Amino acid sequence: MAKTVLITGGSRGIGRATAVLFASKGWNVALSFVGNQDSAAETCAMCERTGLTGNAMARKCDVRDEGDVIALFAAARERFGGIEGVVNNAGIVAPQSTLADMDIERMKDVFDTNVLGAYLVAREAARTLHSGTAIVNVSSVAAKLGSPDEYIDYAGSKGAMDTLTVGLAKELGPKGIRVNAVRPGIIETAIHANNGRPERITELGPMCPLGRTGAPEEVAKSIFWLISSDASYVTGSILDVSGGR
Repeated sequence: MAKTVLITGGSRGIGRATAVLFASKGWNVALSFVGNQDSAAETCAMCERTGLTGNAMARKCDVRDEGDVIALFAAARERFGGIEGVVNNAGIVAPQSTLADMDIERMKDVFDTNVLGAYLVAREAARTLHSGTAIVNVSSVAAKLGSPDEYIDYAGSKGAMDTLTVGLAKELGPKGIRVNAVRPGIIETAIHANNGRPERITELGPMCPLGRTGAPEEVAKSIFWLISSDASYVTGSILDVSGGR
């Protein structure tokens, strides 16, 4: 019987790459989106084209809304019968700014989505999963770099996700549920252009020790490994997928 992975923010970028990889490995995929239904539908179609299970579903979910999160997990269980992996990926970043210039609405948006939203998803995962299953939180290398003069609010929100990873791993370990995180670096996704800095990839990629940007598929492979049984003795770990940044 096929296993099921639930991925928040699965319509584009790292979420999409992760969904397609899990589908290619024979997993059912349940993904959430908040605004772009067409993109989410395309991700499901890409999963189905892998030719294995062909089972993918997308559901609109604002992770800041407790009811939406609960309904997302319920819909995935109703469709597939159970959930064996959760990828806590939904998040936002605002345009480049110093902290002194940030207004309260911007900071509320970032922290409500990236902290409260991540905690709500993790809470529902903790209520739903069983022994032998796993959660992967998608953090960012910004959590340790701080992102000065760019996204210090985003960096702080991802620092909270790192703390969530360590603490929840200790809570759920006795139940046989593993919790880990990945911290991507400069990855080739639309998030940079969407926030007014398409040049960020070409500027910062060559400055990494590996001398290049990363691909969403490279992050997806790390996520898959952490959820798979190959990482059966790994929990409470934070894996940098950042080219050495």
